[in-house]
Amino acid sequence: MKLLLTTLNAKYIHTNLAIRLLYELNRDWPGLAWKEFTINQDRDEIARQCAAYEVVAFSCYIWNITQTLETARKIKALNPQTQILLGGPEVSYDWQDVIARPEVDYIITGEGETPFREFLYAWPEVGHLANLVQKTPDGEVRYFSNPVIFELSQYRDIRPWQNDPPESLAGKVLYVETSRGCPYKCEFCLASLDNKVRYLPDEHIKSSLLYLMQHGKVIKFLDRTFNMKRDFTLDIFRFILAHHRPGNIFQFEITADILHPDIIRFIQEEVPPGLFRFEIGIQSINAQVNLEVSRKQNFDKTKGIIQALQHKVEMHLDLIVGLPLETLADIRHGFAEVFRLFAPELQLGFLKFLKGTPVREKYEQHGFEFDPEPPYEIIRSNYLSPAELDRIRLVEHALEIYWNKPRAIRTLKYVTERYHIFDFLEGLGEWFAQAHPFHQYTQANAYERLLSYAQQQFPEDPFLPQLIELDYCTQQKSRPKPLLLAELDPAAKSELIASLYPDASPKARFLAFSIGFDPHLLDQGNRFVPGEFQVLLRYEGQRVCEWKGVEVVFPSALITV
Repeated sequence: MKLLLTTLNAKYIHTNLAIRLLYELNRDWPGLAWKEFTINQDRDEIARQCAAYEVVAFSCYIWNITQTLETARKIKALNPQTQILLGGPEVSYDWQDVIARPEVDYIITGEGETPFREFLYAWPEVGHLANLVQKTPDGEVRYFSNPVIFELSQYRDIRPWQNDPPESLAGKVLYVETSRGCPYKCEFCLASLDNKVRYLPDEHIKSSLLYLMQHGKVIKFLDRTFNMKRDFTLDIFRFILAHHRPGNIFQFEITADILHPDIIRFIQEEVPPGLFRFEIGIQSINAQVNLEVSRKQNFDKTKGIIQALQHKVEMHLDLIVGLPLETLADIRHGFAEVFRLFAPELQLGFLKFLKGTPVREKYEQHGFEFDPEPPYEIIRSNYLSPAELDRIRLVEHALEIYWNKPRAIRTLKYVTERYHIFDFLEGLGEWFAQAHPFHQYTQANAYERLLSYAQQQFPEDPFLPQLIELDYCTQQKSRPKPLLLAELDPAAKSELIASLYPDASPKARFLAFSIGFDPHLLDQGNRFVPGEFQVLLRYEGQRVCEWKGVEVVFPSALITV
């Protein structure tokens, strides 16, 4: 049998660990192959590459199930004899509608290692296999559930990345799995269904990690709560510090309020800035809301940990809109509190009713309505109307365009001190939507719209336009034409350049103007001090400074008050 293990990744830079693991566990099987595609590729071309196989096995998730089923239909049209096998979290629960589709022949539910191997060795007589949903030629659906826990010690000598061309790994997000299961029972999360945490063999973890450090750059750990065990966490951190290469970045999903003091101290004393990223699911700061979905979190402790480590670790924070009991007023307040932590990335997600999760099964208790199609996003509840959800989506869009990119960091930090950040972003999102679709705009469009919003809605604030100008100019790779501010006269500008860069490269271009606040204090601690200051920006065709833009210099001798 010729069988292809495959998936449709969300982006080219993403990779799929599951199909690599299944391939390595069964690579002795003649005719087994693996290949990745993306959801943006032409489905006809994907189908042409798959139709030559006797069985095509897709790894299915909420972000690719629609495109996967479309591809499966096209495969069947090219070769009706090709059998389609689906597996993964999106088809492990409530699979009845999926198996009823004419393009789907088999579904593996739950943990896939054991049933997939049994499928290979029993083919084509697979009618007796457990955890395999199958459709007979006459349309009968058969399923015998007998969940088995795969013994993770079998991964001891498995090297899932050894079949990738090493040079292909540097530009992709690479994944490491060290454990399965989660000790928490958050009702909106599939991980809550497996509360028995199991660890993969240490040899497998470290050999995979070492290989990825040598050939890759961004390495993401798949563990739902990486910091559950103090000794394990410190051991992996020490291994990384001993072997990482320049440019490596490691991302972990952690639960901040249980981070052990020894781990905190280790990070503060040993870990260089920028090496680690922590993804922290705050979801809601309302304790009653968290308890309603079986979630425990101490926001004050979480906040303290973030503040203690953010000078060393890049923080990615998550909030969920639509949890039971949480009203628009609650969300407005919680968003402002979390935004004030100034994490480099803040995701404002909307509650999704994933198949198999308790929140989906109990949706009627809170008057939830959700989209029946992936990603099963909330439409309304007893606490949020569709109109209120639309208002929050305006905030989400503005947040993505101006903070998460990032385009207006100084501007939005200033806003948190003078106005309400939720209201500001809501108004900005609405203002932006009046002129441009949220996914069709240029960088210039983004800044022009921000500036016009500030001038229209806050005409008495002289500093907002200057902050927008500074954000705009420091995000350009080449010298831009200023949006608003007048440049210093040529003589004053030449004097600044001669003093600061007597040996400047001929390629360098400079921009100089006056602003009404001290940029040093704004960047160093969000302290806004009015005054008269001169700014010199240097451009050499690349971003070269700590401001995430071109180099910006504020020499004390040339700043006048």
